[in-house]
Amino acid sequence: MDKIDSRLLAALQQDAHLTSHELGELLNLSASQAGRRRQRLEEKGLVTGYSARLDARKLGLTVQSFIQVEMASHDPKAARAFAQMVNAQPEVISAWTLTGASDYLLRVYCNDLASLNHLIHEVLLPHPSVSRVQSQIVMNQLKADAPLPT
Repeated sequence: MDKIDSRLLAALQQDAHLTSHELGELLNLSASQAGRRRQRLEEKGLVTGYSARLDARKLGLTVQSFIQVEMASHDPKAARAFAQMVNAQPEVISAWTLTGASDYLLRVYCNDLASLNHLIHEVLLPHPSVSRVQSQIVMNQLKADAPLPT
């Protein structure tokens, strides 16, 4: 990957709708060269897909929260069952395994506090593998999800 590839990736993160012609103009390349570079980066797996960013508030998702989960058991079967349950929850938009006191960190968007309460008390805590849940409600997001550094 060279500097042009880095610039191409940065441009695509800002606007995934850029045509090969527009990319070429930004990168001082022909449209066909820009298109081939984009295709090569896609084939190498550097570009994993294209999506639209939606406004959570305008969709009625007014509560964003981070939920730390401690497991009662680290049995592989229990971990798989927990992962399946998390993947089935549309409110959970991302999940990570962690080092430290918590085993998982979940990022969730809910319509309201009652929905968040339901997710915690009716879905997460009753799971047999879960020992403890701690949530933090986002008051304000100082920096929007940013593009990856290239």
